[in-house]
Amino acid sequence: MENPGAVIVISSHVVRGSVGNRAAVFALETLGFPVWALPTVVLPWHPGHGPSTRLTFSEDDFDKVIDDLIQARWAGEIKAVLTGYFGNAGQPRAVARLVRSLRERNADLLYVCDPVIGDLGGLYVPQETAEAIRDELLPLANVATPNRYELAWLAGSALDSNTAIMEAALALGPSRMLVTSAVPMMAGGTGNLYLSGKHALLAEHRLIDNPPNGLGDLMSALFLARLLSGVDEERALQLATASVYEILARTAKRGSDELTLETDSESLMTPMAMVHMRRLVHPLQRVRR
Repeated sequence: MENPGAVIVISSHVVRGSVGNRAAVFALETLGFPVWALPTVVLPWHPGHGPSTRLTFSEDDFDKVIDDLIQARWAGEIKAVLTGYFGNAGQPRAVARLVRSLRERNADLLYVCDPVIGDLGGLYVPQETAEAIRDELLPLANVATPNRYELAWLAGSALDSNTAIMEAALALGPSRMLVTSAVPMMAGGTGNLYLSGKHALLAEHRLIDNPPNGLGDLMSALFLARLLSGVDEERALQLATASVYEILARTAKRGSDELTLETDSESLMTPMAMVHMRRLVHPLQRVRR
C-alpha cells in the first residue's frame, strides 16, 4: 500500500489496557497507516475496572491544540479522521472545526464518528456531551459506528429489530452506518449491521459472554482501515468483524481482562474466523415495493 495517508484519531487514552485510542491506534498502525493521536482524557485504566484519577484538558487548551492541527504544515497528509470518546461538550465542537478545515483542503477526507456515549445501561457521558456529538459531528460524518443502544438514544426510539435499526439509521444519517450489537438472526450470536446506499448487511458470529472493553473502538478503526485500503464495503465489514471476533475469542481463552492486541496482531491483518454474512432487505427497497 503506497502512501496510505495519515489518520487523526481522537478519543480517550488509558495507561493500562486496550480501549479508546490505545485500541484504535494499534489497529491502524498494524495495518500500515500513520496515526496522529489526540487524547480527550487520560485514565489509568478503563472505568469498568474501578475508580481512578481522570486527567482532563481545559476547553481552551483543547481548542488551541485543534488550532495547531488545523495550521500544521503536514495537514495535507491527513486522509481520515476517527473520533470516539469525548471528555466534555466543548471537544466535539472543536473537532467539528478541524473536520471542516481538513475538508476544505481535501474534499475526499473520510470522517468516521464513533459516538461513544452509552450502552445497555444508558448514557455514561453527560447529556450535553452526547448532544454535542449528535448535533456537531454526526452531520459531518461519512460513516457512523454506534452500538444499538447509542443509536436508540440518538434516534429517540427503542430499536428491538433490525428493521427498526435500519429505519433509525436512515432517519438520523449519515449516509453510511455500522451498528454494533445488532439483533442477531442466528441462535447464540451477535451481529454488526451495516447500512449504506448500496447495502443492508448483517455480519454475525457467536456471542462471547463478558467481553473486555474496547471492541467498538477496535471495530471502528478496522472498518476505517479497510475502507481506506480500497476494500469494498461488504468485504470491509467481513474482515473487520472477523478480526474483532477472533481477537475476542483468543482473549477470552486466555482469561484476560483486556483485549490482547499485541499478541494477536496477525488477527488484525489476516483474520481466519468465520463470519456469517446476510443480505437484508434495504428499507428503501421496501418502500419501492
